[in-house]
Order: sequence, then C-alpha cells, then structure tokens
Amino acid sequence: MTGRNTKVTMRRHPAAMVSEDDFAVEETDLPRPGDGQALVKVLYLSLDPYMRPMMDPVRSYVPHLNPGDVMPGATIAEVIESNEPELPQGTVVACSLGWQTHGVVTKDVVRVIDQNAGPVSAALSVLGMTGATAHYGLLELAKPTPDETVVVTAASGAVGGVVGQIAKIKGCRVVGIAGGAEKCRYVVDELGFDACIDYKSPDFEKQLAAATPDYVDVLFENVGGPVLDAVLGRINDHARISLCGNISDYNADEPYGLRGLRHLLMHRVTVHSFVIAEHRDYWPTAIAELSGWLAEGKIKYQEDIAEGLDSAPKAFIAMLTGGNFGKQLVNVGA
Repeated sequence: MTGRNTKVTMRRHPAAMVSEDDFAVEETDLPRPGDGQALVKVLYLSLDPYMRPMMDPVRSYVPHLNPGDVMPGATIAEVIESNEPELPQGTVVACSLGWQTHGVVTKDVVRVIDQNAGPVSAALSVLGMTGATAHYGLLELAKPTPDETVVVTAASGAVGGVVGQIAKIKGCRVVGIAGGAEKCRYVVDELGFDACIDYKSPDFEKQLAAATPDYVDVLFENVGGPVLDAVLGRINDHARISLCGNISDYNADEPYGLRGLRHLLMHRVTVHSFVIAEHRDYWPTAIAELSGWLAEGKIKYQEDIAEGLDSAPKAFIAMLTGGNFGKQLVNVGA
C-alpha cells in the first residue's frame, strides 16, 4: 500500500509553558507490515496531562522525550492491511501509536474494540485508561466507605468526572472542584456531585469549608498547588489521598510545591501516588464494571474532540490550561 504517514514530533524541550513552536509536523512513507503485523490508520488520539512532563529532560517513571521523537499517546486505529490472521482488515483496536496517522502493530500490543458496544472513542476515555485510572485510584487505593466525604479536583475533567460518579455509586458525599461556573454546573447537574466549587472564586476557601462540614475523608488529587493546600486544610484524621496528577506545576517556571505538609502529619493521612500504566492487569476489572455502569446509565462522560492531527498541539495546550471540557481527543481520521 502506498501513501504517507504524518506525525507530530517534539521539536525542542519547552521553556516553562509549552507552545505550538515546540512541535513539528513531518511526513514519511507508510511503514510496511511484516509477518504477524498489521498496518493501521489512526482514528482517534488521546491527549493527556502526563505527556507534558515527558517533554522535560528530567528523570521520571518513563524515559523523557528527545527532540525529534514522536509525541506519545493512546490511540484507536483501524486495520487497513494485515499479515496477521487475528487482525483482519477492518478490525478496530486500541493501541499506543502516539501523534501520527498510521502505524504497525502486532496482536500482542492491541486491544480489539467491540464496535457494537458504543462509540469507539470511549475506549480512550471512560472505557480505557481514563476509566481505569479513576476506578483504581478511588476503589483500590482510597477505598471510600458510604457517607464519607470525597473531594475531587479537576472534577469536570476526564478522570475526575468518573471518580465522582463512582464515589456516588458507593454512597459517598462528593464535592468537586473545577474552573468556572459552567464546569461546576455540569459537575452537579449532569454528573450528580453533591456540590462543586469554582477554584477561581475569590471566596473559594470559604465555599470549600461550607461544602465539607464534616471535613474530607478522601481526596482524589489531579491538580496540586494552592488548590491542594486548601483541601489539606480541611482534611480529616486518617484520610486517604490518591495522588493522580499535578497539572498546576507542569508548565510552571517555579513549581509551587507542597506547603501543607504539616496537615499530612497532624491528621495521619495516607498518600497513594500511582501511575495506572503500572497496573495493566487491573484494567479489565475496571473496564468491565464501568461498562456495566455505563449501560445502566449510572456513569456519564463527555468528550472534547479536536479535528485533524494538525490541531493536536493547540488542543494539547488548551487542555493543560483548562480550556477543554471533558476528555480531550483528536479525530485524526477527520
């Protein structure tokens, strides 16, 4: 098969806030599938906060990117040419091809998607890494019990929205924190949280205190910075924190750090830091239960879809600065 593969690479390491100039668009010949391989066309690309720290030349849980590397990311793709009987042409799979239009896969590195189960894009959100992150971080690590107060930061986001809905299913009181009145209305009216507080409000801490009269038993943390410190001021004895993200520091010239450390000691708080990629064996359990809740109407989700691979850098920056609403995807096949 002839044609071209378009890919987005990291042109340089960002200086604090990432910019569109930090990326480059390149074209190469289509790769050729060998024995046991299949050539796929990418349909959807997932954009996630974890990609930003990978762009910095620092030690982390995965190797950092170097100039010229293809930006990483989870994808949904369709087989267009195959030398693997178990991946016939037309098969739709979840895989990790990054920011490009085509790639070569084997059966061992993909998950076949049931195209009759709903929109295939859900395999990158509630029925993929996003859902597994929420399920594992809340139920396996924080282990909330009925009537406990659960606070979720970035509550209108892809992970936070699922976390809060699971907590409600488990009988908890759930308070979200999000940026802006529109997002807060969505969190309460559509996702069913008991309350949501706009962290941009001048009386944010006063509203947080009013929404957590019995203090906070579980915090699912996606943001860090002053928001985290404000919640630590309301933390309960023997509370549990699932530390999933720290997006407020990803583009900072000077990281804010943690200023409420004393609260962790005073209240004997347990902090669970985790990366869901290290718990792949858990994903089927999470996705199976989430699929059931989704079919029963107990879980809702929202996608923010940018059109075309060339829109990925702009959409990525918007996501990092709170400009998206829901799970950020790119319709690469547009």
